[in-house]
Amino acid sequence: QVQLVESGGGLVQAGGSLRLSCAVSGGTFSSYAMGWVRQAPGKERDFVAVISWSGGSTYYEKSVKGRFTISRDNAKNTVYLQMNSLKPEDTAVYYCAADPGYGTEVEDFGSWGQGTQVTVSS
Repeated sequence: QVQLVESGGGLVQAGGSLRLSCAVSGGTFSSYAMGWVRQAPGKERDFVAVISWSGGSTYYEKSVKGRFTISRDNAKNTVYLQMNSLKPEDTAVYYCAADPGYGTEVEDFGSWGQGTQVTVSS
């Protein structure tokens, strides 16, 4: 069973940066596409970004494209989300998730971490 543990969340001012990490264990990391999903207070979970198993393909939700970068290190079983130019509307709990395919919908991800809070102050 795949286990995912996120870290790196916190409080940052608008315009600042954060780097989230997700350590994965219990599965063949390099066989999964990996993604990030976020959930703002009172809202449903929204897709943020996905990266293919090799790291050769990425896809971003429109509002984060150009500001966020997803990457992975298959030797370390870790996926990252570099978030720059953060906005108050980026405030949410960010979840790391694994997908045996290469989905861009929340429903495509089958294994989830516990989430890490990102708060962007104005």
